[in-house]
Amino acid sequence: MKLLFLLPFVALAVASPLDLFGQTPLSTADGFDFDLSDKRLIQLEGQDPVWMSERDKISLKAQGINFFDITDAQELSFAVPSTIRTQGTFPPPNATEKVLPILKTLSSDGPRENLEKFTSFRTRHYRSDTGKQSQQWLLSKISEITATYASESIKNRIQFHEFSHPWGQNSIIVKIQGSSTTDNGIVIISAHQDSTNLWPFLPAPGADDDGSGSVTILESYRALIAADFHPVRTVEFHWYSAEEGGLLGSQAVASSYKTNNANVIAMSQFDMTAWVKRGTREEVGVITDYTDAGLTTFNKKLVDLYLDIPYVETKCGYACSDHASWGKAGYPSVFTIESTFENSNKNIHSSNDRIDISDEFSFSHMLEFSKLAVAFAVELGGWTD
Repeated sequence: MKLLFLLPFVALAVASPLDLFGQTPLSTADGFDFDLSDKRLIQLEGQDPVWMSERDKISLKAQGINFFDITDAQELSFAVPSTIRTQGTFPPPNATEKVLPILKTLSSDGPRENLEKFTSFRTRHYRSDTGKQSQQWLLSKISEITATYASESIKNRIQFHEFSHPWGQNSIIVKIQGSSTTDNGIVIISAHQDSTNLWPFLPAPGADDDGSGSVTILESYRALIAADFHPVRTVEFHWYSAEEGGLLGSQAVASSYKTNNANVIAMSQFDMTAWVKRGTREEVGVITDYTDAGLTTFNKKLVDLYLDIPYVETKCGYACSDHASWGKAGYPSVFTIESTFENSNKNIHSSNDRIDISDEFSFSHMLEFSKLAVAFAVELGGWTD
């Protein structure tokens, strides 16, 4: 009975991709390492995990049904390990003297240039050749920004590497090592780098989902290191692979941190930061379901203090982005999005998720989220003078 409501969709997908999407897909050998018959263990909300094929996963995605692909991360649970210290409440923001000068240095020029390049790849699907190429480009851009903007003293504290995955496109982790010898807390700011079309072999520029979040936090990273940010706690920037495949990349990373008893005190996900629906008020959507209540309250305070637009509470459902992987691992996590979920960009998962599709795609709106990421890093990471 658990999957009865899905059976019509699954059957339709299995019958033929032509029946489901009305056009001929590319061969799975044409730049993709993707077997549609592979079996994966899928976790749906409120149900026991079930084995499905990759083709069945595509059907779920097409129907807007969120899920975890837990095939490689079955050890994750919602139980909080006793060895991990989580924080139920967070102090009011109080680092305005440090944060405000950095906010003035943020620019839309870098995000625009970077997003133009990031969306030039045919797709950033995690099992595609161009998905791997886009990840390598992003890694090279992070290296270039670090070499250009970081002082020698902070360069010694910055490490970045690929978190390897078996599907080819790796996640990227950048660590600014904290100065404290007694506080091992870690603050994480993240986005997902991959993109997908509803039928994965078709073009997927992914400008908003989640190219916007990827370049938004990249601009925050640039501004922080240009300001010679020396955090007390370790601050990390993550770009996850395979979010569109069932939060695969973030689950792998969160599982690794949990296994190593990493003390992640706060994680903030930026997924879709560019769209302002015509006729609506410009605002920051603060997700209130499947997030940490105390950290969400703190995030709202950051918006009130540092952003030029207000927040609005909204919900996005089960397993809707990578923050859910960290919550599943027992860590406090939050998620902000471009608007209420109802007013968000409806061009995602299509060839129309482009920068130039509408003037509703706003780089100035993205900049508000770069401000939020900077504030999150400084207020929770601290600053060593």
